[in-house]
Amino acid sequence: MRAVPITVTALAAAFLLTACGGGDDSASGDGKSTASSASGTACAAGDLTMAAGAVNAAPAAGDTGNLTVTVTNGGKECTLEGFPKVELEADGTTVSVPHDEAAEAQSLPLAEQATASFTITYVRGEDGEGSLAAKTLTCGLADASATESLDWSYGAVALKGGDEPDASVSAFQVAGD
Repeated sequence: MRAVPITVTALAAAFLLTACGGGDDSASGDGKSTASSASGTACAAGDLTMAAGAVNAAPAAGDTGNLTVTVTNGGKECTLEGFPKVELEADGTTVSVPHDEAAEAQSLPLAEQATASFTITYVRGEDGEGSLAAKTLTCGLADASATESLDWSYGAVALKGGDEPDASVSAFQVAGD
């Protein structure tokens, strides 16, 4: 009679290990998992909507601000891959916002009607030379298959080293609960 509880316990342990990623995920040479989500389908830009809101806008030149962009999936379950593509535009000038060097991109499963987010951290610049008087924020998926333009109302963005914005963008992350 003792064999039944041990068998049930062993099966439960095997299930837990599989559910926690203890299975045979393939990995790239850098040790990062390359397994896809259960849906296995990359998110389509046309199914996503984006909205921006300042978490803490930079009030004056030299101050650092953070802007959160919320991504809502209007399609079927899918997976967000890599970093979002972010650009700032001002009077015919477009500059790419680099990825946060401390952030690590991950595969992020996104259920239908679920949300994810990413954060843009920027340094407010003085109006005039040495800054980008940004008016538009353009966001999209890493493959840039489609983008969404949002108003930028957070002041000029400081430039460093020529035309590189003093800003960075985080990886996609789970939003909400």
